[in-house]
Amino acid sequence: MTIYQDLLGEDFQRLHPKLQERYALPIDKPFNGVGTMSKIETGAFWLKPFFKLATRWKFLFPENGKDVPFSIKNTCRSLPTGEAEIYWERTFYFEEITRHFNAFMTVDTKRRVVKDYLGEPSLFYSDLKFTVTPEGRINIRSGPQRIVIGNLEFPILRLLEGVVNVEERYDDAREVFMIQVDIRNRIVGRLMAYEGEFKEQTV
Repeated sequence: MTIYQDLLGEDFQRLHPKLQERYALPIDKPFNGVGTMSKIETGAFWLKPFFKLATRWKFLFPENGKDVPFSIKNTCRSLPTGEAEIYWERTFYFEEITRHFNAFMTVDTKRRVVKDYLGEPSLFYSDLKFTVTPEGRINIRSGPQRIVIGNLEFPILRLLEGVVNVEERYDDAREVFMIQVDIRNRIVGRLMAYEGEFKEQTV
């Protein structure tokens, strides 16, 4: 079983069949997708220097846009420990620059959460809770977070966390995956949000 099947257990079968295919992710058989983000919005202007700095780690970025070409690649690989890890590569092709938003995910089977290390090399850590909606969609919400500095990790105060909410579904009529991502802070409001669609690309 792959990490998302292991995490969701019987609930995995309640996902839309196309989402089951997408999140099965056998070892070394990546999912590739291409599409368009209908809109990308970042937070207050005074956050932009931080977002620009974060691009060095292929994490957040300061650009906004509409109808931005997008690609996604998810690869499951086996770590030296024998643990399975999903490498997420998300690429946004703005007119004047290309931005990345990468992450590394493993599963904590005891706590039933995904361990999400954001950036490359990793800059932030977040617990992620995966659930399946009655409509067969996948919903992802964040939990406790930490800042990562080399081999050290420091808890982030709850008020300073980025609260993540993601929903992914499949549109049968248009035969596309639909994604909505919202990242907010309890004090300053929106940090980043994007939504759009993509199709699997056979390589």
